[in-house]
Amino acid sequence: MHPTAASPNKHEISEQTLSREQLEELLSQTDSPHVFNQCDFSGADLARLNLQSCSFISCSFEQTSFYAANLSQSRFQRCRAGRADFEAAEVVDAQFQSCDLNNTTWRRARLASAAFKACKLTGAHFDEVSTLGLTFEECLLVSADLRNMSFRKMRLKQLDFSEADLSGCNFRETVFEGGSLRNAHLKLAHFDGADLREADISGLKLLDARLFRGATISHKQASDLLGELGLLVA
Repeated sequence: MHPTAASPNKHEISEQTLSREQLEELLSQTDSPHVFNQCDFSGADLARLNLQSCSFISCSFEQTSFYAANLSQSRFQRCRAGRADFEAAEVVDAQFQSCDLNNTTWRRARLASAAFKACKLTGAHFDEVSTLGLTFEECLLVSADLRNMSFRKMRLKQLDFSEADLSGCNFRETVFEGGSLRNAHLKLAHFDGADLREADISGLKLLDARLFRGATISHKQASDLLGELGLLVA
């Protein structure tokens, strides 16, 4: 199996089903970054492999293990990685664009300066992750576990946190540009100075409302919250 030259500095491998052994062989042939296009790694054990600066386009990683792998500066575009395991992976400065990452595990991963855009992350688990500079944009984070993460002073564009576990999260001075907090778990979360006027905060309970002290909401949102208490705004 030989890579095809994609550019003077990159090598492209297309439409291959690759095992760990085959991938290791390809990576050993050159130090240049690799581009994998429409390749299938489903169920493969890629733990601890050095995949730094590799690009993956329309690849499949269903239930693949990236445990402690080096994914720094890697690029994933339109990939399917449902139930993949990224535990303890080095994901610094990696980019994920339009990927299916539902039910993935990121426990203890280093996600500094990583970026997720237009990704599906329903049911994803981000336990004990390193997040300095981590960004999400236009992502589905429904029922995701994001406990204790900091979004302080960020502009969050179209993030759906419906039913997500946001316990202990820091949203101080955060601006929500659309998105949803519908029925999210907000125990010990902080929203001081946050702008929630464009977010869906339906399902908020009176006990949760205390967490939003000092935040800005719209007149309609205020009316809806009072409606939960059976009060009408004249």
